[in-house]
Amino acid sequence: MDREPNVFIIYSRGEAKIRKVPKSDIERGHWCADPIVAAISSFFADLTPYLGCWRAAKVLHALLLAGVLGAPLHFYDVTPIGRIVSRFSKDVDVLDTSLPFQASDVVYCTFEVLGTLFVISMSTPMFLVVILPIGVVYYLIQRFYVSSSRQLKRLESVSRSPIYSHFGESITGASTIRAYAVADRFIWESERGVDHNQSCYYPSCIANRWLAIRLEMIGNLIIFFAALFAVRARETIDPGLVGLSITYALQITQTLNWLVRMTSEVETNIVAVERIKEYAETKQEAAWNLPNGPGATWPETGALQLEGLSLGYRIGAEPALRSITCAIAPQEKIGIVGRTGAGKSTLTLGLFRIVEPINGKILIDGIDISTIGLHQLRSRITIIPQDPVLFSGTLRLNLDPFEVHTDEEIWQSLEHAHLKSFVQGLSARLRHEIAEGGENLSVGQRQLVCLARALLRKTPLLVLDEATAAVDLETDQLIQNTIRSEFSSCTVLTIAHRLNTIMDSTRVMVLDRGQLVEFASPDQLLRDHSSVFYGMAKDAGLVN
Repeated sequence: MDREPNVFIIYSRGEAKIRKVPKSDIERGHWCADPIVAAISSFFADLTPYLGCWRAAKVLHALLLAGVLGAPLHFYDVTPIGRIVSRFSKDVDVLDTSLPFQASDVVYCTFEVLGTLFVISMSTPMFLVVILPIGVVYYLIQRFYVSSSRQLKRLESVSRSPIYSHFGESITGASTIRAYAVADRFIWESERGVDHNQSCYYPSCIANRWLAIRLEMIGNLIIFFAALFAVRARETIDPGLVGLSITYALQITQTLNWLVRMTSEVETNIVAVERIKEYAETKQEAAWNLPNGPGATWPETGALQLEGLSLGYRIGAEPALRSITCAIAPQEKIGIVGRTGAGKSTLTLGLFRIVEPINGKILIDGIDISTIGLHQLRSRITIIPQDPVLFSGTLRLNLDPFEVHTDEEIWQSLEHAHLKSFVQGLSARLRHEIAEGGENLSVGQRQLVCLARALLRKTPLLVLDEATAAVDLETDQLIQNTIRSEFSSCTVLTIAHRLNTIMDSTRVMVLDRGQLVEFASPDQLLRDHSSVFYGMAKDAGLVN
């Protein structure tokens, strides 16, 4: 407290301010209310930008996750995995850590620069004459830098994705890389990707130095004109105001530099928001469930009709299947054959709506599958794929992920799949932990697990994509007998790479270059020596 009664020296941000306080306010404690309000306001002013940015980051991450998980499967065929990982790692990190700090600094520095210019203009009104030209120069420099820096940031972001992709592929194929003794080549390719990324990042550093030099020039101009006008008005201006004006002018250089830097950083890092928004707005698959879906017992017979069906993997691409029309009766066993690229697997993808029809439609029990939800469709069809798919977890989880079957039913399916003795020999039995991708099982055992899963579901429509390709001939024969007996009342579509597995089919569908060229019983096609199927059987050594 000063010697004069009721006079206090209040310190705020390192500056001393003299204030007279009435004695009545001192007695009631009102003199300390303003600093408390200022402290609370300052706290929320600093906190609000962070809370707003974190809330926006949370919403954008949720949109990104929903957009990627709901994207059609062909999206993953054309999008490198490193690009997706980059969105979820670096771009989300920018939203969480960089943008809140930069947005807060932009608000703080903006008001500090405006306050500085206001103080200088109030002290020396002639300074208003040069504010406009300096502002124009400042704006031009900022626009040129921001547009360049934004494009450089895009280049750096794009060059980062191949690093993630190559690293992930190298880890996945580490055993193959070591087997061929090409580890040095993969290390060189990884380092080349990092070097390319750094060469794209280096111009951003040079651009920052370019900006700093020019902003220093603008700050020096402000100091020069503030001092010049103060000297010209030395006869009329208070020396204290001159000192205040020059002091604020000396501080503006660093503040102005940081303001432009943070403004440009915000606009540059908005590229991360653009990249996230791009994937968040990815075209989605059809609805998972529709209110007017089929009943719980659909399909009851498994009858299948294809009416002018044309399928293509992408818009504008050449159709993989062209105008296929046929009808498959309930409980028929259909073999689907053809040369490589004929469209056998594409037909299966269309049946599960992984690939949507370009023209025509597919009807199961008279219902167009494009009018029902994806889950309502895919949960009513069973497939045994050529490449067995298992997930990390217990064996029971892989067989019955939704836990709708009893242990007795699971053991029965394992017995029909010729896996019961193997599972009984495991210490944990059904609780045996399956490694990622089923790495702790042989390929044949994985295939048998998929067969047991199909036996457990036993839907009226079954698709076999060369389900016995990874097992020996003896086990192949056992599995074929199991399929014939257990799925005798089901409609079975078998994509065959070995013709002997479909010789007892009701009819054979022969595809060639995406078109249905033959559709009849095997005996009828073999009697026609000019048929495509006869030529394939002859090449396989099944006929003389």
